[in-house]
Amino acid sequence: MNSRIDTREIIISVFSVALKVVLFVIAAMFIYKYAVIGYDYGYRIFGEEPMATGEGRKVSVTVGSDMGVKDIGQVLENKGLIRDANLFRIQERLSEHHGEIKPGIYELNTNMTAEEMIVIMSSDGTEETDKDSGKTPDEAGSQINPLVGEEEEYYIDSEDSEVSDPGAPGAYAPIEEDAAGE
Repeated sequence: MNSRIDTREIIISVFSVALKVVLFVIAAMFIYKYAVIGYDYGYRIFGEEPMATGEGRKVSVTVGSDMGVKDIGQVLENKGLIRDANLFRIQERLSEHHGEIKPGIYELNTNMTAEEMIVIMSSDGTEETDKDSGKTPDEAGSQINPLVGEEEEYYIDSEDSEVSDPGAPGAYAPIEEDAAGE
C-alpha cells in the first residue's frame, strides 16, 4: 500500500510541476507580447512617421470650438492624416503645444507628422513658413552640414533676402562658438 501512495504522490507532483511550467511559459509569452506592443506604441509617440512620403495630399480639416483633442484626433484619423486617434491624444498631451489647438480651418498634408499638425493647429496664423519646406524660420535655422554630418546653426544676413542655396556666399554664416566651445 505504501508503494501505491508513493506512485500516486509522484504522479501528482509531476503533473503539478508540469502545470506550473505551462503557466509560467504562458505568462512569459503574454508579458513578451504586451511588452513589444507597449514598446512599439511608446516609440510611435515620439517617432511616428507621416502617413505618406514625398508630396502627399492636401486635406482640409475644420476644428470647431467645441471639439476636444479626442474629436480632433478622430477627424484626422478619418481623413487619413494619422494612424491612431488615441496615439494623437498622447502626442498632443506630451507636446509643448498642449492645450493650444485653436478652432479654424487648416490645410494639412499626409506627409506631415502629428507634431507638425499640432504646431500648425496651435499657431495663431501669423507664423511664417517656408513655401517649399513648410518649416518655420526656427525649424529651418538648424541645418545638417553634409560634409561632416554635424548640425550647425545659421542666420540670414537680411530679412528680405530669399536664398535658395545655403552655400551661396554671404547668404548664410555659421554662428561662431565662443572660446569655451559652448
